[in-house]
Amino acid sequence: MSTAPWLLASGVLLVGGIGPALLLSSRGTAAHRLVGLQLASSLLIVVLILLSLGLGRPDYLIVPLVLVLLSFAGTLVFTRLLGVRDD
Repeated sequence: MSTAPWLLASGVLLVGGIGPALLLSSRGTAAHRLVGLQLASSLLIVVLILLSLGLGRPDYLIVPLVLVLLSFAGTLVFTRLLGVRDD
């Protein structure tokens, strides 16, 4: 089984996707930065899964699975901090 397509896909996604996501997360309103952060974490998870498949190491899949949970929890905390305060 060839690993080149997996590694090529991860490289293309890393170069073409992470840059705009980081640009989006560094500018604009807080809501736009949250969207950029979520886009960057989603792309990073997919890149890590593709790298695991490309390298032929299924034991590396634990890292993106943990990152899914942490990014979801981080988004909930960040959204809570963006919310309107009642006091």
